[in-house]
Amino acid sequence: MGRTATCPALLIAAPASGQGKTTVTAALARLHARAGRRVRVFKCGPDFLDPHWHQLASGHPVHNLDLWLNGETDLRARLHEAAANSDLILIEGVMGLFDGEPSAADLAVKLGIPVLAVIDAGSMAGTFGALVHGLRHYRPGLPWAGVLANRVASEGHEKMLQASVRGDDLGSEPAGIDAGWLGGLRRDAGFALPERHLGLTVASELPDALARLDALADAMAATPLGRLDAAGWQRWAVPFEAQAERPVASLLSGRTVAVARDAAFCFTYPANLDTLRALGARLVFFSPVADEPVPECDAVWLPGGYPELHADALVNGTRCRASLSAHIAAGKPVWAECGGMMPLFDGLTLADGARVPMWGLLPGEVAMQPRLVALGPQRWDTAQGELRGHTFHYSLTTSPLAPVARTVPGSRFGRPEAVYGQGPVRASYFHAWFASSPEATAQLFLPEAA
Repeated sequence: MGRTATCPALLIAAPASGQGKTTVTAALARLHARAGRRVRVFKCGPDFLDPHWHQLASGHPVHNLDLWLNGETDLRARLHEAAANSDLILIEGVMGLFDGEPSAADLAVKLGIPVLAVIDAGSMAGTFGALVHGLRHYRPGLPWAGVLANRVASEGHEKMLQASVRGDDLGSEPAGIDAGWLGGLRRDAGFALPERHLGLTVASELPDALARLDALADAMAATPLGRLDAAGWQRWAVPFEAQAERPVASLLSGRTVAVARDAAFCFTYPANLDTLRALGARLVFFSPVADEPVPECDAVWLPGGYPELHADALVNGTRCRASLSAHIAAGKPVWAECGGMMPLFDGLTLADGARVPMWGLLPGEVAMQPRLVALGPQRWDTAQGELRGHTFHYSLTTSPLAPVARTVPGSRFGRPEAVYGQGPVRASYFHAWFASSPEATAQLFLPEAA
C-alpha cells in the first residue's frame, strides 16, 4: 500500500441534529454502491445506530471517526486504508457542524475534507441562504463542497431556496456567497428512517429497510449532486497519508471470546471486534434473546443495546442465564457494557413502571428514566493504559457493590461512571473503544491472575 492514497471524500454535516445527515449519507452510499462503485462510509463520534444503515447501503463495515476517541493516528490510518481501496468516502458528521469538542468541523479542517451541508428547509425560504452563508464562513479555512436542502415542499419552494443561495434562478453568485447549490430532496414520509429513544431503529429490524434506501437513492439521483459522474467527484479528491502501524501483542492468543449479538445486544463497534481478533482471540457469537446458551469459551462480552425492549425474552431465557451463571462460577471473565450490564442485576423497572426480574448475577436494580441520564466521552485509567470510550444511557443503576473503578469524563460537562466488579465480572455504563488500548482491553477478557 502506497504512502499516499487519494480518493473523493465528503463530510456530511448540518446546523443541528435531525436535519437529515443520515438520510443523505445513506442515500449517496446506496446510489453509488448499486452503480458498482466501492463506497466506504464512516460516522463521526461514538454512534452505534447510524452505521447499521450505512453498512446496509454501502455493503461494507462502517467505522467511527473521532479525534478524541480514536486519536489522530488511528483515524488517519482508517481513512488511508479506505482511500486505497475505494472510489468514494462518505463521513457522516455528528450533531451540528460546530458542536462538540472536538467537532465535525475540527475533523474537516484537520484532514482537509470538504463539507456538504444538509439543511432541513421545511419551514424557510430566503433565510436558507443566510444559514448556508453562516455555516460556510463561520470558521476560516473550512473546506467546503456545497449545500443540499432536505424536506423541500415543491418545485417552487426549491427555486426559492436555490435563489437564496445563488442570488437568482439562473445560478449567478453574488459577492460574499460561496455555497455550491447541490439540489434538494422532497419532503416525503416514505424517506423517513424510524427512530426511538436511543436514536434510529436498527436497519436489520425493518423488513423494508433496503427498499427505503433505494427510494432515497432514487430521489438523490435526481439532484445535481446525484447526477455527478466519477470525473465530477474528483473535485473533492483528498490525499490521505499512510500511518506507521502499531504492533499489537497477541495477549488473547488461543482464547475464545463469546460475544452476545442480537436485537438486545447490538451496540458493537466493528473496530472492537477487529481489535479482539488482532489480540489473537477467536470470536463466537450467541443470542440471549433466542435463549442460546453461552458457547464454549474463555470469556464473554455483553455489548450494549436494548435489553429494556426485550426484557421478557431475557428473563425467560433460562438456558442462557444458567450457562452464564456457570461461566461466572468457573471464574471466567465477563465484560458487560451499558445495556449488556443491565440484565445482570436483580431487576429492571421499565418506562411504564413495571418491574421485570432479571438474571440476578449482580446485586442491584436498574430503572429506565424518562430523559437521557448521561452522554459524553469517558476514559478509564487502567494499570495497562488509558482506555477511551463514551457513555450514553437512559437508565440508572443502584447497587450495594462498591465500584472497583470510576471513569473520568472527557469533557467538563460529564460525570464519572462506576465500574462494578464481583468475582470475574466487570460491568459499567462505559462503552469502551478497544483500539485506544489493546493492552487494557485484553485484561477485560483475562482472568485476574493472568
